[in-house]
Amino acid sequence: MRGGSVHHSIAGHRFLGEVTTAPRYRFYSVGDRFPALWPVTDDGRSVPGELYDVPLEVIRDAFIPSEPPELELGVIELHDGSAALAVLLRPEAHGSPEMADISESGGWRAHRARSATSGGGDE
Repeated sequence: MRGGSVHHSIAGHRFLGEVTTAPRYRFYSVGDRFPALWPVTDDGRSVPGELYDVPLEVIRDAFIPSEPPELELGVIELHDGSAALAVLLRPEAHGSPEMADISESGGWRAHRARSATSGGGDE
């Protein structure tokens, strides 16, 4: 996401626009450092994000190595029914104390803005 700590790994690639997921996900903060989606069958939310045109080689060589071990890349459904790659929470990380469900936050930027005004977070 623009302004995020690993944005440098995709910054040189074409920004396609802001998007929203289908309402099939919960949204998590990983130690207030990284966002992650968690697929659910019930009580999902639409989560805002950004879409980029990034070659798979860049994702493999630059983006994935920058992500923490709690996260993985997966295919998600966008609000319009199309598919995209996104950062997901690994199953073994779900439920750990470092994870906070921020699905009601309005997205990562809104969550970060609230964290900054309350003195939390570093991104």
